[in-house]
Amino acid sequence: MSTTNPSGNIGPKRLVVGAHYGLRDWLAQRITAAVIGAYAVALFVMAMLAAEPGYGGWAGIFASTGMKVFTLLALLALTYHAWVGIRDIWMDYVKPVGIRLGLQIFTILWLMGCGVWAIEILWRV
Repeated sequence: MSTTNPSGNIGPKRLVVGAHYGLRDWLAQRITAAVIGAYAVALFVMAMLAAEPGYGGWAGIFASTGMKVFTLLALLALTYHAWVGIRDIWMDYVKPVGIRLGLQIFTILWLMGCGVWAIEILWRV
């Protein structure tokens, strides 16, 4: 829907509607990607420098509280990154509201379940 600008000399003024997720989600995707990338690089370096290859070295990497906290931060970033991406897919390609809502609820529950499971595994080491 277009309305005329009151000044009359600028042109039509667009009526903005919608959820306004744009900039916030774009920024969130970039920040979470940076966290995930930094974690991947750190994990690769630590795995290459591990004194003992195999399970012992791998468990040693995650034994420190600092690495557990960094892993938890990366898991949270990954979960939010996935949510924003999948939610955008549902909003763009699934038009029936009921089906879209069901898929979004399923996605939230699935991501939360994966996150809880990952945290449980992490803190067991």
